[in-house]
Amino acid sequence: MEHGAEASTALSRQKALRLYAEWLVREGEMDSNPLVGLKPPKQDKKVTHGLTEDQLKRLIKACQGKTLRDRRDEALVRLMVETGIRASETVSLQLPDVDLIQGRAIVHRGKGGKGRTVSFGPQTAACLDRYIRARKAHHLASSTALWVGGRTGKPFTYPGLDKTLRYRAEVAGIDGFHLHLLRHTFAQRWLRAGGSEQGLMAVAGWENRQMLDRYTSASASERALTEAQKLGLGDL
Repeated sequence: MEHGAEASTALSRQKALRLYAEWLVREGEMDSNPLVGLKPPKQDKKVTHGLTEDQLKRLIKACQGKTLRDRRDEALVRLMVETGIRASETVSLQLPDVDLIQGRAIVHRGKGGKGRTVSFGPQTAACLDRYIRARKAHHLASSTALWVGGRTGKPFTYPGLDKTLRYRAEVAGIDGFHLHLLRHTFAQRWLRAGGSEQGLMAVAGWENRQMLDRYTSASASERALTEAQKLGLGDL
């Protein structure tokens, strides 16, 4: 910690030392464990802010175009940020999973193997429809996988999704982009629009509040500031 190490790094090293010390005691190399009672380093909670509305619009605009890749990438961004599905779940989607008329998608491979249904609106449905129509000319059109590659013509994978959207974010002038930002953005926009925490947990596939708090800490701070301003406690 004194040399600038992150608290999480220090904690990992401490756990490794504890295991090593326990092994030394079991092997008779030490009479007692000197690390017993050592307190773990305090970890500060990191607040991750999602994309702003301006950044989100720029990202979508950076994807727009007439090529298959353009249509695919805009559909990807819109679907992920509107439904909150994980990146791994996104690339696993199959064509039969998506119902454009009902505006729903079935997610089969969530964490823990539990599936769920997510919904999307007309704009996302229209983008998906444009992409799926363009997809019919792809040499992998007979595949049931929803997403297909662009220039390489290979199936779309998680690394491909990561590389693709990082590039689009760079074009949009967004620094520090990573795939999880879209899930953070979804969660924070949900609450900002007045959605319930219970509904968010169900749609996002979370079973406990720990993940909810992790993804929505930034929104909680924003709501607290707004509430404090409305209360006007300084009006004496």
